[in-house]
Amino acid sequence: MSAITAVMSKFRLAVVQLQVRSVKADNLSRARRLVKEAAGQGSAVVLLPECFNSPYGSSFFSKYAEEIPGESTQMLSEAAREHKVYVVGGSIPEEDGGKLYNSCTVFGPDGGMILKHRKIHLFDINVPGKICFQESETLSPGNSLSMFETPYCKVGVGICYDMRFAELAQIYSRKGCQLLVYPGAFNMTTGPAHWELLQRARALDNQVFVATASPARDESASYVAWGHSTVVSPWGEVISKAGPEEAIIYADIDLQYLSDIRQQIPITVQRREDLYTVTCAQDGSS
Repeated sequence: MSAITAVMSKFRLAVVQLQVRSVKADNLSRARRLVKEAAGQGSAVVLLPECFNSPYGSSFFSKYAEEIPGESTQMLSEAAREHKVYVVGGSIPEEDGGKLYNSCTVFGPDGGMILKHRKIHLFDINVPGKICFQESETLSPGNSLSMFETPYCKVGVGICYDMRFAELAQIYSRKGCQLLVYPGAFNMTTGPAHWELLQRARALDNQVFVATASPARDESASYVAWGHSTVVSPWGEVISKAGPEEAIIYADIDLQYLSDIRQQIPITVQRREDLYTVTCAQDGSS
């Protein structure tokens, strides 16, 4: 392996677990400061949480919604350009054509927007006596898969509830993604039960790195996020994890390690595609 290849096979990922409050300007200012801090620690990619500019909840989406480009994405663009990093901008409520979306934007080191992912699977659940939430009352779903290239690897993007759908992760992996990122705000019911389990399952099944970014926990909020932003290796091992409070966690992503695992347990070439397959309806590819 050449020196250049060796360097490009490793990079530092930062996951920002932001304490989201009711004042949008404060959220943006704090997020910008934490991106700067993460870049100062050698991070090449910085991941922010779901609804990083807004409290999470149906009553907040329309109040905090912006068009893209707008105030929040301008801050993301400037932070990415200033610190020469990839910024995965968690998500914000987006307004477009009279509809609201839960949207993640990604900016490159030059400040240019390279991707916009609208949450595909809306969070509509009812666990009697514990939690009932219906994103579809106010939000519309996105209709496309979202991937972007870096000098290090290809990255697939989902938002929160998207992580529950194994097929999405399988397709991202089949299309060459080695890192999957999920800004998400699991709650105090589903968080302790499923948050880490889902990440480890997606990572292990697809032999990819998986990173999640949650808002920090706020016990006074109408919707209390679980926190515990996490990075999981292709071996299914948790390699970095936050507590409930505001924090930045770091993981050094080693793509040679990923390659080694795929050689040791070569499921990518052992699939019985004569018996089963997962296809992408958008382009018909498996």
